[in-house]
Amino acid sequence: MQEILRNIGIVLAILAIVIGTAFSVIGIIGYIRLPDVYTRLHATGKVSTFGMVLLFIASALVIPVGWTKAILLIALVLIAGPVVSHAIASAAYRIGLPMKHVVRDDLAEKMGP
Repeated sequence: MQEILRNIGIVLAILAIVIGTAFSVIGIIGYIRLPDVYTRLHATGKVSTFGMVLLFIASALVIPVGWTKAILLIALVLIAGPVVSHAIASAAYRIGLPMKHVVRDDLAEKMGP
């Protein structure tokens, strides 16, 4: 019975690795293909975060002792990833990096001329 559970854990880990790697590759393709820093941050900040979470889950499935570290790292990545992306986008806007294909700019009114 324990061997069956171990094999199921390995299969789930392989599945998490494949999906997590796919998310990371999609983030890299978005980084290369998207036109400006703001859309690139969206691709790398969101997609790569979920890719890393799945890779942490895979490592915890392979090494069962590592669940506490994996949960801590997942929490830190889910908290820090969006915050860092927002900070970089805010800094890029403040130094005047242009946006491509702008439909609406709500910050322009708040920031002033």
